[in-house]
Amino acid sequence: MHPKLSVITIVYNNVKDIERTMLSVLNQSYPNIEYVVVDGASNDGTLEVIKKYENRIAKLISEKDNGIYDAMNKGLELATGDYVLFMNSGDEIYELETVEKIFATAPNADIYYGETEMYDENWQNLGRRRHQAPEHFTWESFKYGMSISHQAIYIKRSLTEPYNLQYRYSSDIDWIIKIAKKASSIVNTHLYVAKYLVGGMSKKKHRESLKERFQILSHYYGLVSNIINHIVIAFNLAFYFLKHKRTND
Repeated sequence: MHPKLSVITIVYNNVKDIERTMLSVLNQSYPNIEYVVVDGASNDGTLEVIKKYENRIAKLISEKDNGIYDAMNKGLELATGDYVLFMNSGDEIYELETVEKIFATAPNADIYYGETEMYDENWQNLGRRRHQAPEHFTWESFKYGMSISHQAIYIKRSLTEPYNLQYRYSSDIDWIIKIAKKASSIVNTHLYVAKYLVGGMSKKKHRESLKERFQILSHYYGLVSNIINHIVIAFNLAFYFLKHKRTND
C-alpha cells in the first residue's frame, strides 16, 4: 500500500527557481503523490512556467494572499493526502527516490523526518544544516533551535491544523511543535530528504523572525528556560561560525 502524499509548493515571483522545485516533485519514483501549487499571483513569468506542467498538477491556484502562511493554509485546505509535505519554491526533494525510501522506513508513522542539505543562490552545496536532526524527535526538540527544517518533515494530515497567522515569519515552528505534541509515532528516516535554498523570508526579516521565535519558544518551554537555552544557542552559533565562516541555519 502506498499512502497518498500531498506535496504543497507555494511561490511568488520566483521564475528562477520554480521549475527546479517542481521537477524534484513531479519526477519522484513514488506512485501516489498529489501535487498542490499555490501561486501568489506572480507577474514575472512564474505562472507560465507552472502551467507547462499543469496536466501533472492536481490543484493549482494563483491569487493574492496575505503572506507566506496564509498561502500555506490555502495549500492545506486543498490537500487530500494521508500525509503533507511543504516543498516551497527554491527547495527540492533530495533525490528522485526520496519519497519512496521515506515511506519504506516504517509503516503508518505520524511523522517522518530526515536531514537537510543547504544550497546558496548559485545552487552550490553548503553542506548539512548547522542544526542536525535529532536522533529522537519530540515536541521539546526545538528548544535549542529548529533542528528539523520544514522541507524535511512529512506529517500525517489528520494531525495538522492551520498555521497561526499571528506569526508572520516563524509560524512553522509553532505549527510543528503543536503537531509533535499530538504525535505518537515519529520516525527518523536517517536519510537526507531535502535541499534548502538559503535566504528565505525568515532571513530577509531576520530580526522580526528571531523575535517571533523567542515568543513561540517561551510559550512552549517557559521564559526562564528559553533565556537559558538561547545562551546555549548563541554559544553554539558563534562556535560554528568561527569554525566554518557561515551559519548554515
